[in-house]
Amino acid sequence: MEELREALNRIFSDKIRKVVFSNQKNRDFLYRKIILERREDFYQVEKLTEKQAFHEILETDRAAGYSEKLLNEGFGQLNAWSDTAEYAVKISKKGKILFQERELKMPVKISPEHNRRKKYLLEEGVIIPPLVDMGIFTKEGKIVRTMYDKFRQINKFVEFIDDAVTKSGLDRLHIIDFGCGKSYLTFVVYYYLTVVKKLEIEMTGLDLKEEVIVKCNKAARKYGYDHLKFIVGDINGYQSEMPVDMVISLHACDTATDYALFNAIRWNARMIISVPCCQHELCGQMNSEEISILQRYGIVKERTAALMTDAIRGNLLEYCGYKTQLMEFVDLSHTPKNLLIRAVKSNITQQHRQVMLEEVQKLCQCFQLKPTLLQLLEESGLL
Repeated sequence: MEELREALNRIFSDKIRKVVFSNQKNRDFLYRKIILERREDFYQVEKLTEKQAFHEILETDRAAGYSEKLLNEGFGQLNAWSDTAEYAVKISKKGKILFQERELKMPVKISPEHNRRKKYLLEEGVIIPPLVDMGIFTKEGKIVRTMYDKFRQINKFVEFIDDAVTKSGLDRLHIIDFGCGKSYLTFVVYYYLTVVKKLEIEMTGLDLKEEVIVKCNKAARKYGYDHLKFIVGDINGYQSEMPVDMVISLHACDTATDYALFNAIRWNARMIISVPCCQHELCGQMNSEEISILQRYGIVKERTAALMTDAIRGNLLEYCGYKTQLMEFVDLSHTPKNLLIRAVKSNITQQHRQVMLEEVQKLCQCFQLKPTLLQLLEESGLL
């Protein structure tokens, strides 16, 4: 629409401080409201669903095109404010563009909570070598503007770790990171626990790729992380020489996550943080005559199997004495796998443990499932 484009170009020729998109006209559109707020030479975008808020960065020169797309696809109204003017664009049911502009006697007030900088566990302005090498921070410790979302995601993961460690009351921890890969988060976690929390940490990263392990050990020496080491090894059958307080498992593919959880249980680890990946095992096993609808459509079957996999893992962890949470976590790779398992050793009643186990057994019987973690626990006598 040329008329809409002209109106938006006129609006954004002014120095707009705030924009609100509302009047959701497409019921299938995910967001009920979107807010843009000026931050020096970019906009902070807040996308609101019924229950969640998502954030991203928008370059100022993209604001007009971004607004046009939203008004064409999802919203029927835009309100915008500069220091001197208020603008409004409304799209009628027949598609007519209604444009208004009026002078402001005083600048629009932006609520303090939108201006207040969120307090992160990893602070901007502090030089954190792993974040610099990852391209999240500049050499001066400033967040690279296009990396703001990743910075938030890293902080969210550190928050999960911090909460579990703080509640444990431990000041010395031995941590195993299964399937550490390039170890971006491993380095950040080690930094946070040793430099910020001032804890005594022994941390080991484990991966099958020798070239990755060589690079990780080189980086650890570069950062001066003396109690962080990386070794080549398989999750299945790995033996720890000392008691383990925390097990981290990020994107251990399919049943590798089960072996990581099993080892953590076997070692009686106090805390477990796991982000599962590629849950294929149960998808190939699902076979239910009673609930066959969940097997009819490939994508439904795949997602159902993935959710059942993690529900079973959660219940089995509860049975083994862990207070377990399945939490939403949008990870750094932006995959659809956005679930995190956090389990902390606790006093679980025998009655509750038995209920958790019976739920697993009923589900497995209904769909004829043989999940790896269940078999490992049975074979080891832990079940």
